[in-house]
Amino acid sequence: MNARALLSLALRNLLRNRRRSLATLLAMVVGLTAILLFGGYRANILYGMQTGFVQQSGHLQIQRRGYFLDGGDNPTAYGIADYRKIIAAIRSDNTLAPLVVEATPSLRLGGIAGNFTAGVSRSVMAIGLVPEESNRMLAWNDYDMVSYARPLPLAGAGADAVVIGSGLARKLQLCAVLAVPDCRQASAAGDAPATKNATDAGAPEDVLALSALEKAQQPPAAQNRIEMLAATAGGAPNVASLVVIEAKNMGIKAIDDLYMAMNLSQAQKLIYGAGVPAVTAIALQLHHTAQMPAARARLAALLESEFPDEPLELLDFQTLNPMYGQTDQFMGSMFGFIAMLIGVIVLFTIGNTMSTAVMERTTEIGTLRAIGLRRSGIRRLFMCEALLLGAIGSAAGLVCALGIAWLINHSGWTWTPPGYSYAYLILVRVGQNTPLLVGSIVGMIGVTMASAWWPARRAAKLEIVDALRHA
Repeated sequence: MNARALLSLALRNLLRNRRRSLATLLAMVVGLTAILLFGGYRANILYGMQTGFVQQSGHLQIQRRGYFLDGGDNPTAYGIADYRKIIAAIRSDNTLAPLVVEATPSLRLGGIAGNFTAGVSRSVMAIGLVPEESNRMLAWNDYDMVSYARPLPLAGAGADAVVIGSGLARKLQLCAVLAVPDCRQASAAGDAPATKNATDAGAPEDVLALSALEKAQQPPAAQNRIEMLAATAGGAPNVASLVVIEAKNMGIKAIDDLYMAMNLSQAQKLIYGAGVPAVTAIALQLHHTAQMPAARARLAALLESEFPDEPLELLDFQTLNPMYGQTDQFMGSMFGFIAMLIGVIVLFTIGNTMSTAVMERTTEIGTLRAIGLRRSGIRRLFMCEALLLGAIGSAAGLVCALGIAWLINHSGWTWTPPGYSYAYLILVRVGQNTPLLVGSIVGMIGVTMASAWWPARRAAKLEIVDALRHA
């Protein structure tokens, strides 16, 4: 029996009992749709996290050995003094230059920021950066994600300009000055209502109203200046007067309450004064994440040959942001469990369908064997029916998953991840995820063929005489 005749006969056998075949196909469609939708949701979360981390910290970072584990609170002991030479070597290297989008230095430091006009202060974690280079990094979007990154307005601003988190703006009582939306600003004494002082107690109402009007008309430019206290490399205190030009929602509340970004030169003055400036990291952003192994190997060789006396190490974005790996493992385990559960359901559903078909067609099998069809032909016939079931079910499941994914992606639904302070769109990447599509369809067809193998084997082993007298 040739392939065309085999396929035609297998299709007619499936249409013989349409209700059972439809129920089997429905189980496959529901299973494959669930796998594709959850897989697309998982891919969107991971790609979104990767995009955010790469925009902020790059694909790779050069740090002084030990800084990542022990140097976060002591930048002076882990500074890289030759950072300009290292960046120049990277940009001039024939192998690295085509791979690197940006190589930029940064300096992280801690301190205390105070708004003495309001009489409040707060500990902060600041980062000194090169605004133009950091903004170019924020434009990276290799996966065409919905990016919430916005350029820092430090570019073109004064050397003393800073950007702070909206939570820090609330704690420093700068919400009104910076026009921070949805910012509930507490008074210095807490939420308790302020009492009138002795002067206000005896003042006429019209005088009090005029005084309040004058206070409201004071120019805000004088109210957005803060002071920052930090320890220099020698251990002495150093104070800088800074102008807050914007409050930015950082997404994660713990970061939002501490975040401050400033020009790298300003951060270096705070820490090193008139001494030799240094940085705590050099971030490298690549065109594509897949280029990381090649870039890392070449960069390690370059640092070892050009800067052998510098105790440097290379860290990728996954090491710098452990949350990415933890989320990947969690979502991967959930996806594996769901796929296994659906695979078992489809396995038994198709196995039951094929076993029932073998029982109903025992006499037919005996007739086919009697007119000369070999055991292998019987086996191929039932396996071909399973293949058709798998192909039709996979095609229908793919169409259904793409349709539901389109509806979800255009629904505008949002959710707020744990620890974040603003909502993200719920999106499903099905059509854009080729490995997910191929893997799920091949897996579904594989499960279908595996579930049909035992019934097909049992049908092929039937004796002709026993099959013909089966009633």
